[in-house]
This record gives sequence, C-alpha cells and structure tokens, in this order.
Amino acid sequence: MTNLSKPFALAAVPALALSTLISVPAAGTTPRTDVALEWYDVTADTIAAAGAPTQVTNNRTWAIGWTAATRALLRSPAAPTPYKEAALASAVHETLVTLAPARKTELDQALTTTLARIPDGSAETAGVAAGRQQAQAVLASRANDGLDPASVNAPFTPPSTDAGIWRSTPPTYSPGTQYGNRLAKPFLLESADQFRPGPPPVLGSPRYNRDLAEVRADGARNSTTRTQAQTDTATFWLGSSYVLYTGPLRAALSEAAHRPLAERTKLVALFHVAAVDTQIATSDTKYTYLRWRPVTALRATVDADWTPLHDTPAHPDYPSGHNTYSGSAEQVLTTLVGARTAKPYTIGSPTAPGVTRTYSNWHQLTLENVDARVWSGIHTRTADTVGVTLGRQVAANALRNAYRLFY
Repeated sequence: MTNLSKPFALAAVPALALSTLISVPAAGTTPRTDVALEWYDVTADTIAAAGAPTQVTNNRTWAIGWTAATRALLRSPAAPTPYKEAALASAVHETLVTLAPARKTELDQALTTTLARIPDGSAETAGVAAGRQQAQAVLASRANDGLDPASVNAPFTPPSTDAGIWRSTPPTYSPGTQYGNRLAKPFLLESADQFRPGPPPVLGSPRYNRDLAEVRADGARNSTTRTQAQTDTATFWLGSSYVLYTGPLRAALSEAAHRPLAERTKLVALFHVAAVDTQIATSDTKYTYLRWRPVTALRATVDADWTPLHDTPAHPDYPSGHNTYSGSAEQVLTTLVGARTAKPYTIGSPTAPGVTRTYSNWHQLTLENVDARVWSGIHTRTADTVGVTLGRQVAANALRNAYRLFY
C-alpha cells in the first residue's frame, strides 16, 4: 500500500549527508558511520553529478565498483573491520575516479574522510590496496563491453512501415534508442536472448485488441476513464528506473544493516549486475519483435488524433523496459533482503516534484509500474507483464551465478 504525502525531510538533503544518519549511539559515545551507506551515497551523488546520459551505463558503473568491493571482502573473509571498510571505500573510489574523473576532487575527499576514521596500520593499508586492485581488475574485464553511450545508442533504421512494425513516435519522432544494448557484453547472461520471451500477441487477436482498447481508454491524454489517482501513479513512475529505484535499494541496504559487510556490498553489486543484464535482454527482445507503440497502432487503425498522457519513448513496445527493471529489482531485493521491510520506506520521484510514496515491500513497486505504463498511454499491459517476467528470470540467473563474479 502506498501513501502520498508532502516532501519528507530527507528529500532536500544531499545524499552524502544521509550517511551520518545511520546509527543511534549509546550515551557518551560517538556515532559510528555505516561505510556501506556512506559509499552508496557517494556513488549516487557521483553519478547524479557526472554520470552517463544512458541508464545502463550508470548501472554498469555501480556494478563494477560494488563487485570489486565484494571481491575484496569475500576473498579475505577473516580480515578485521579496518581492512574491510578500507577495501570497500577504496574499491568504489577507484572505480568512480576512473569512470567519472570530473568528480576526482570530491571523491578523494570522501576517501580521506573514510580513512581518517579507520585506525592506521597494516589492516587499513592492505584493505586500500585490495580494493584498488580489485577495481582495476573488474574495470579491465569490462573494457570495451559495448555499454558506453555511443554503443548503447547505435543507429537503428526500421526495416519497413508495415502494420505492427515499430516506427518513430510523436511528438519528436526521434530515432530508435538503446538498440546497441542487445550487442553488449552481459555480466552473467550466457547471451542476450537466453530468456527471450515468445512473440507479442498477433495483430487483431483478442488479446491484442483488448490491450489496445485499454490503452486507448485509460492512457489517453483526455481520458474520461482514468482516475486522478491513476494519473498520479503514471506520473510518479514516469522517470528513469535507475533514479526511481536508487531509493528502494538504499532502503534495502539500510534494512540489512545488521548483516556482514560483504553481504551488503553483494546486494548492491548484484542489483546492478542484474539491472545491466536485464537491459541487454530487454533490448534484444524489443528489437527482435519490433512491435509498434500504442500511439502508432491507434493512430493508424482507430483514431488519427489519439494522444497519450505522456510522450512515448523512442524504442519498441514489447517488452516494457520499466517493467523488466522492476521485475529484476523485485527479484533481487526479495531474494536477498526478504519480501517485506521491517520499517516502511519513503521515496520520491523527479517527475512528481513534491510528492512521496511510502511502501513496506518491493512487490507494490512492480504492480504500480505495470499499471503506470498503461495509464501513461505508452505501453500495452502485455508488454508490461511479460517485461516483469523477463526481468525476474534474468535476475534469478544473476543470483544463481553470482559466484562467477566474486571468486
């Protein structure tokens, strides 16, 4: 269940500041900073300030840095806390300085701050060296993996203007995007098509007609059937999945505060590894079937003036990328943290300024994403539900094969 409210207090606080709100100290003691949350916030801040224009590239940055940190911790399980904290900070720092060099000054200061709290000595020194070494190794293994922005948005020309085939959509009629994802190197998928679903509903079939009728009624800009609450949900979930899920993942990391540091770094690493692989699989399916968007279908066959509530993204309908992402996220968070959270968590949205929603599980986010894309008028329900299944399958594969990343 969700709760719409005014902006909550943390919404206006820079992410780096949140890391100080981690633990309640005993009387007369100094609060202990949670290094995992501290460097989670450093990563989020760095990407917000100097990240790539392509979502999957930013997921890749997280995946590399936190995989490196997890390796450094798992390969020295008996190491003392100073080693582990220094290794985590060093691995993420080395990754971010390499991939977001414009933030080097801020990153160096963040590392200095962390290391200043850690007792000097051989454990700290060894941890810094291990984190840096693992970051360099993972960065080398991912060199030229096809997830840079230019490769992700490789040029695509639709093969025809036949009915059912994707073509650019109003109002901008932009070229297709994310075509190159399907050619990128996955982290743990055997191939981009490993979990490719079957084709979308046949044009004119009962399911196809039902899907299109629903979008036509509930997803129109001037809809008379969509409620205000449904419009609000569509608007809340309109933005980048990466941005929208940064809050839930942070809540999960906080939920797991009592667990060993290696388990928590693994949570963040696998979330983003699964997200990268999911986006590769999503683009493979989209550009295999090339299903046209609802706005194209409706204008071509029913109503030449039909307009969706929100502008349609520039890539094919089937499956919904928002919903492959939400399915992947739910699978990872449920498996590694549990289906429900001990305390409710609150998130905001860049496309609904001043609005927050509060949740106590991960599944509700998926349900809202499915509905939101229909109510926005930009996806069919089948594209949404098939997307959730695809995301779950890819994430489950990442979880089964995680050992290949870390050992």
